Amino acid sequence: MSTPASIRAWEAHVTLYRSVWKSNVMGSFVQPLLYLLGMGLGVGALVDDGNQNDTLLDGLTYFQFLAPALLATTAMMIASNEALWPVLGGFKWWKKFHSEAATPLTPNEIAGGVALWQITKSFIAVFGVAAVLLIFPDTRSWGVLLAIVFGTLTGAAFAAPISAWSASRETDHSFPTINRFVIVPLFLFGGAFYPISQLPDWMETVAIATPLWHGVELCRNSVYDRLELWPTVGHVAYLVTMAVVGWLLAARSFRRRLTQ
Repeated sequence: MSTPASIRAWEAHVTLYRSVWKSNVMGSFVQPLLYLLGMGLGVGALVDDGNQNDTLLDGLTYFQFLAPALLATTAMMIASNEALWPVLGGFKWWKKFHSEAATPLTPNEIAGGVALWQITKSFIAVFGVAAVLLIFPDTRSWGVLLAIVFGTLTGAAFAAPISAWSASRETDHSFPTINRFVIVPLFLFGGAFYPISQLPDWMETVAIATPLWHGVELCRNSVYDRLELWPTVGHVAYLVTMAVVGWLLAARSFRRRLTQ
């Protein structure tokens, strides 16, 4: 049985990654560790002294509240960046995708390879955060394994639609705007640092309509064994829909660019 074509396209990304994997994997571990020590334990000590933290954080300490959310926020950051400049560059600057299209690979298969690689990068980053969570007794649970899956799915839900946008652009002028006015605000207001119930009503609605909140809820509840059937089904269905629809749009953009 021959290797699926999308896997062969994915292998091209893996080959390039081999030259930088050590520093990348190390960063995936060190960065969340420092973040948790600073925000989770440092700022968390101040938050836990408050009078309402048990009510606001559903009985969790601030460290317990924040730590699992980093699985989802990290996936969002890594996946969105992989879906911006690397995708446009593959068409415009490096002509990598055109070179691949000159082989028996079809545009759909090339797009599939890109999607698989974005999922792989999300998994590597999420796995690094999960390894850090296992260091601390408060977040050491079997639910971390399931949270890795949910975090990676969150990354896919961001990467696919952003890839569709990037593949349709001729310049990267809009990319800093996406980071500044979409990714960073979601990082701050998507439920990772405090419950979205503390936001104004209209901002809470916006947060619920974005993939990050769904990913944060899944990761946090899985780590603490608080998953409930129908909310979990709803969160997963939302993220899967975003990933599938985004990939279909991205594949269409790839076909358009590579068959002109």
